[in-house]
Formats: sequence, C-alpha cells, structure tokens
Amino acid sequence: MALMHEPTAPYHSAQDALRVLETVARHTTGVTDTRLARLTGLSSERLTTLLRMLRREGYVEQGADGAYVTGAALSRLGSAQGREGALREKLQRTLDRLRDSIGAAVYISRYVDGEVTIAQYADGPATPSVNEWVDFRYSAHATALGKSLLGQLDHNGRRDHLSRHKMARLTSRTITSDKLLLSRLETQPPTVPHLDLQEYAVGTVCAAVPITAGSSVGCLALSLPVEHAHRLRQAADKLNRGAAPVLLSLAI
Repeated sequence: MALMHEPTAPYHSAQDALRVLETVARHTTGVTDTRLARLTGLSSERLTTLLRMLRREGYVEQGADGAYVTGAALSRLGSAQGREGALREKLQRTLDRLRDSIGAAVYISRYVDGEVTIAQYADGPATPSVNEWVDFRYSAHATALGKSLLGQLDHNGRRDHLSRHKMARLTSRTITSDKLLLSRLETQPPTVPHLDLQEYAVGTVCAAVPITAGSSVGCLALSLPVEHAHRLRQAADKLNRGAAPVLLSLAI
C-alpha cells in the first residue's frame, strides 16, 4: 500500500539523532561534541538538542572526560534477543513521560492488516483514557487517530477501508459522508495534527500526529476531557515534539 506522506519535523529529528547515534557507536572509546558536529555536519545548537534527547532516552552517556559513548538503552534495543520486550518497555516509559508532561492520556496506534489497532497507551487518574464505547476498528472516520492513519494511506487504501467500515453517526458532530472525509484527508497537510472535536464521543477531544517508520503506518494520539479543549492545540504541538523519541525507538 503506497504511503502519501512528506517527512515531518519529528521524522527529521529522528533521522538526525540516528546519524549522531551511528557516529557515537563507531567511536567505542568515546567522541566529543566538537568532533560529532564535524562528523555529522550538524550545527552545535542542533547537536546539543539531539544529545540532550539521546541522553534522556539512555541511548548515549557522557563520560567524566566529556566524551559521548553509547548507553544501556541502545544495547538493550540493539540485541536481537528480547528486543520486542525492550522496545515495548522503552515506548511505555516514553508514553508515561509524555502523559505527565502534556497532562493527557496518550496512545500509539497502528494500521495493521487493514485495521486500526491501539498498540500501547498511558493514562492515569488525572488523565483518563477514552472510553472505547464503539470499537476503534469501526470508528476511524470519527477518531483523530483513525483519521491520522487513514491520512497516511493512498486514495485506494482509504476507499478500501471505508468500503469495509460503514461511517456511523456516533455524535452530532461525526462526519458520515465519505466524500467529505476523503476530501478533508486529501487536503490535510501531514505536519498538521488531526483533531477529533467530540466526533467520537461527547465530552472528549483528541489530536493525533503521524509516526511512520519505514512502510508501517502509525500515529501518536492524545485525548482530553472537553473542559480542557482550550489546551488541545498546545497539547498537540507538544505531542508532535515528543514524537521524535518514539520514531527513534522504532527505527533502532
């Protein structure tokens, strides 16, 4: 299935971070930030931001001499044995941190074998997850995460999905016209988060941003009670900025 997406800012960050990681990994005795900047061609400001993220994620460590070496998290993800468990654990920690910094329940969703799935999520007493009152597989037209996933498919992929799943009216705000939905998906820039303003459930608003690694279609989403709707745009921007570590974990 062809993908219709342009690289987003988190995608570029993840690509640059991978370049830094590969350079650090090649220098087993450690490499300074000055040398890293020279070898990667990144500006010192950009490199500082990436190194801060890589240290926070446990992918690099800084020795007493100031040189950078690979960290424990990279070894765990890099080993073939137990990689799946290590990746799940790593993503869960990232989701938990995103939930706390944004103040919203967060989700990783994937499009697998023609269906919407929730791979992992992080919620809490102050950040409740959405009550899945209609199976997410059948409500992609109404959810932010569903629209984000459909937005990453080509036109035929979208049509195929909608032909298999009737666009039911879930609230008074739900789009039930496939023509209208398809035209919105066509014109939505990939860098702009998809929103759900009480289209899936009354009392809940959501946002989703793409996290496409290779040919797999995925997204990162958040949900907020409607009384926090004024925070949605800002929360979506924060979610987008937080997508780079998720993409990086998937790419390693």
